[in-house]
Amino acid sequence: VQLAQSGGGLVQAGGSLRLSCASSGRTFSGYEMAWFRRAPGKERRLVAAIRWYDGDTAYADSVKGRFTISRDNAENTVYLVMNKLKPEDTAVYYCAADSSSRFSSGTYYGGSEPDFDSWGQGTQVTVSS
Repeated sequence: VQLAQSGGGLVQAGGSLRLSCASSGRTFSGYEMAWFRRAPGKERRLVAAIRWYDGDTAYADSVKGRFTISRDNAENTVYLVMNKLKPEDTAVYYCAADSSSRFSSGTYYGGSEPDFDSWGQGTQVTVSS
């Protein structure tokens, strides 16, 4: 599946942004989708994940209560709404698709980069203080 990202940009601390990730081809049905980010000088890390068929979600502790991952079945798009942004949220954000099932009984066992089959092109999010 090919992924096309949009959104991102520059925002002041406390502000909000929305990222989108759309499939340019097949449906996301059966996939688990995720957002990762790579901050300057750091490794790429999982931010949030969602199981497509039931909307089950998982979040990194650093973004819980501020970020929301969601999906639109009709538009075949996954979103990341980021509220109460902090300067430490500054990073390049990537969406990714995993064709395997890593949610189980409400727990997400995924998040490792090799698990993901496809990646978006990345989009810069910069939060100024």
